[in-house]
Amino acid sequence: MPKQTTDVDRLVGLRITALRKARGLSQTALGTAVGVTFQQVQKYEKGQNRVGAGRLREIARLLEVPVSAFFEDDDAGGTQSDVFGFLSAQGAIELLRAYALIDNDQLRRDALAIVRTISKMGKLAPTEPDPVAE
Repeated sequence: MPKQTTDVDRLVGLRITALRKARGLSQTALGTAVGVTFQQVQKYEKGQNRVGAGRLREIARLLEVPVSAFFEDDDAGGTQSDVFGFLSAQGAIELLRAYALIDNDQLRRDALAIVRTISKMGKLAPTEPDPVAE
C-alpha cells in the first residue's frame, strides 16, 4: 500500500510555493535546478508527493533558506506561520516586489501609509452594498 501524504507534506508544499514565488522562480526553473520535472514540483507543492530529505535540503539551498523554514515553527507568537499565510494571499508577493523596488525612502514610507489607510478603510467598509450608491 502506498504511503499517504500528510498535513506536514501539504505544509511543506505550500511553503515551497511561497518561497519559490518570492524568489521569482518558475516551477520549471526549480525543477531543473533540483533534477525533477515541473510536474514533480507541482506535486510537491500540492502535497501530493512527499519531498525526500535530500531533495528538500537542495530546494532549501536554492531558495536560500534553512530546511526548518518548511516546517511549523515553535515560537509562541506564530510569526513564521503568519508570514507564510500572508505570502499565500493573492498579490502579496507582487506587492512586496513592487515595494522593494522603491528606492526613495520617503516614497516607500508614503506607499506604506497608503496601504495602511486602505487596509483600515477595508475594515470599516460595510459588508452589504449601499442601496443609495447603486
